[in-house]
Amino acid sequence: MNTPDGQSRPYTNLVEGASRRYRVTHRTRYDYDDVVSSSYGRCHLQPRDLPGQRVIDSAITIDPEPSDRSTGVDIYGNYDNYFHVRTPHRRLEVTGVSTVEVDPLDQELLNSAAARAPWESARPTGPDGARAVEFRLDLYPPEISPAVVRYASSIFTPGAPLLDVVLALTSRIFRDFTYRSGSTAISTKVDTVLERREGVCQDFARVAIACLRSQGLAARYVSGYLATDPPPGRERIFGADASHAWAAVWLPGDRWIAFDPTNDKLVDERHVTVAWGRDYDDVPPLRGVIYTESRKSKIDVAVDVAPEN
Repeated sequence: MNTPDGQSRPYTNLVEGASRRYRVTHRTRYDYDDVVSSSYGRCHLQPRDLPGQRVIDSAITIDPEPSDRSTGVDIYGNYDNYFHVRTPHRRLEVTGVSTVEVDPLDQELLNSAAARAPWESARPTGPDGARAVEFRLDLYPPEISPAVVRYASSIFTPGAPLLDVVLALTSRIFRDFTYRSGSTAISTKVDTVLERREGVCQDFARVAIACLRSQGLAARYVSGYLATDPPPGRERIFGADASHAWAAVWLPGDRWIAFDPTNDKLVDERHVTVAWGRDYDDVPPLRGVIYTESRKSKIDVAVDVAPEN
């Protein structure tokens, strides 16, 4: 961030708060109008242990009880859980419960030479950027369209500090787009979101990622939760929160700056990180296959992020 005389100053105004501990509950329930004989599932519901985030405990329960289940780590280092339910059922419920402690923004990272250097220097190259190269590649089908390039070009001015352009991109998406639940689907293309100027957190993260990649920068999609407080004078209601998504940009030193365009802010102690990948398809909270004659189903998702301190 530059002063009028062009000299950089610390980003201390972006660093607030103290470490916070949360009890996170994510429950997904499927109801079917006929018996399901077999369900296979994979879920990303277990938060990651990271610098600045510590998982105190975490458990996933499945009802009916699976006949087979396993926990592993995927190619990106995320925890994933597989299960197979063979008991005939009309309802399937998957619940993840975790206690997580999250630190505030890393002031050292925000004021590092890499964050304050021209954004062009953050294009991953050489051994240092080898693991990030995958995150600068376009998706298939492609998302980097002429419309994306035009939208990004007005923000990525030559020589601007990396963190400045990230903050500018975050704020512009926040101003230009309207949050409207149900206005898009997971399959909605970035170009469609740009045209409609509305969507949800997943859409805004994907717009930001496409813009960064259009400039040769490495960006990843991050899934998790955002702690929200009830209105003044109101008690907390279980399930009032929701799963959330944001983006992160790579910088030399193999570090990442995460930002939340839905809320026009950098990711801080209110965000709980679960998993990351190149796009939503890499890290859905729950995905599976069922064997049934059922023609109708209903899904109910309840998320609660309750502070413990």
